[in-house]
Amino acid sequence: MNNPTIRTGALIVAAAIVVALYAAVFTVGQMQQALVLRFGGIRAVLNQTGTDKPGLYFKIPFIENLVMFDKRVLDLDLPVQTLLTADRQNLEVDAFARYRITDPLKFYQSVNNVPRANTLLASFTNSSLRNVLARSTRDAIVRTQRSDLMNQIQAEVNRQAKDLGVEIVDLRMTRVDLPAQNSSAVYKRMTTERNREAADIRANGDQIAATIKAKADRDVTVLLSEANQTSETLRGQGDADKNRILAEAYGKDADFFSFYRSMQAYETGLKGSETRLVISPSSDFFRYFSDPQGRSPATAARGATAPARGTSDTGTTGSTGQRP
Repeated sequence: MNNPTIRTGALIVAAAIVVALYAAVFTVGQMQQALVLRFGGIRAVLNQTGTDKPGLYFKIPFIENLVMFDKRVLDLDLPVQTLLTADRQNLEVDAFARYRITDPLKFYQSVNNVPRANTLLASFTNSSLRNVLARSTRDAIVRTQRSDLMNQIQAEVNRQAKDLGVEIVDLRMTRVDLPAQNSSAVYKRMTTERNREAADIRANGDQIAATIKAKADRDVTVLLSEANQTSETLRGQGDADKNRILAEAYGKDADFFSFYRSMQAYETGLKGSETRLVISPSSDFFRYFSDPQGRSPATAARGATAPARGTSDTGTTGSTGQRP
């Protein structure tokens, strides 16, 4: 009877020892750091940077408690907020931060847990964003000094977060933009400026085109004037040569020249099958139709009668001379 009781007691003691050992043994991983608390006080800090190493540790069950913290970089996403810059421009800023717990003891004493730490760090970061960006212009925030401004904000947040036992390892502004109502006005102003620049460029182009066209028109006028002058000069020289040749031809044979000119006049005046001329047939125009020599009818008649008259005179004279 005593043997079963002893065995049962031994099993209970063994079970209690196993439970106690299980409750006393804990492991701190490579990416963890731990605080061992005894009645609310700090007994040990395990796997803190530069101190203990990760591994197997022991604590007194039911007397000492264990608080674990992540040793890796933690994320802090900030809500979008509207800030006023030094040049009185409203900007919507979306930022994020990355931080690490460097002093778990101070972290536990100041904030106790990560959610509360995120709340305080978000407050510090938003305050630093407002203070730093309020002293800067929009162009400096968006383009020229963005990296320097983020470094200033990170340094200011680290100064405030030092008492929390954390360190900001990275802080970035992911988006910096104008509010929706301001963006429309800015886009309209940009469109107006671009339209004005386009109008100026077109006006300059029209002015240059008008100058080129005026120069081309002037050159054309000058070229046409010079060409007309040259043509008139050549035409005058040709007419002078023509008149000289005609004068020389007329001087060599006046009758043939008159005949040739009359033939040209006939050819010009009698063109076509329906040519009508209201002119006397005895006019000088048709003198070559009446007489191959081109003499007028009166002159031709006198020329025809003159030999007869001479013969008569001769005969009369002869007869007179024969008279006694």
